[in-house]
Amino acid sequence: MQLMPDEIIVFTIGGFGFNETIVYTWVVMAILTGSSIIITRNLRPDVPPNRWRTALEVIVTVIQGQIEDIARHASRHVLYFSGTLFLFIATSNLLLVVPGFSPPTASLSTTAALALSVLIAVPLFGISTKGLGGYLKSYTQPSVIMLPFNIISEFSWGLSLSIRLYGNVMSGAVIAGILLGLAPFFFPVVMDALGLLTGLIQAYIFAVLATVYISLATTKPGEPIKKEQS
Repeated sequence: MQLMPDEIIVFTIGGFGFNETIVYTWVVMAILTGSSIIITRNLRPDVPPNRWRTALEVIVTVIQGQIEDIARHASRHVLYFSGTLFLFIATSNLLLVVPGFSPPTASLSTTAALALSVLIAVPLFGISTKGLGGYLKSYTQPSVIMLPFNIISEFSWGLSLSIRLYGNVMSGAVIAGILLGLAPFFFPVVMDALGLLTGLIQAYIFAVLATVYISLATTKPGEPIKKEQS
């Protein structure tokens, strides 16, 4: 039984095998990029928005509102980062209902890469807000004794992010396989609906946690909440 799409080679070029994780990651990227280009190709004030543009604007507005509720520094860079994470994970999970599609988020290598991107983004956001010295000083708060514990904590939540997302996706796939074997005519509809719901929830939780970590890294002690004016 193959549990991970990393094990399935789709095609080989120059002796290098491209597995399902790589191929379907490209598919998701192509869908998101192509959709955004098509929807925003006539993005001008004198052109009335169509239903797709309206839907995209609603999605962006909702994501921005969630970030402003969480982050003390409601930077648009946080919107670009966390919003991209949400759209990629949500699209990957929603495409699970397409026959033959294997979501890249079902691979531990993908979820680890997503967690690594958050792990790298957090100090970058922190340094851009506090400066290098100010950010490094946060590792010694409230006492220098906490330095090793703060470092271990930062890496541990990055690991937990990847394992949590991978475990959720894989558990859903395994349960779906079991139910399909028991009742192949009834459970596919139920599992498709459940997959759509859990896929959105997983994407939302991952993006929210990333935003929380960034907010913690960019907030100075005792600093009031300041939202970006749009």
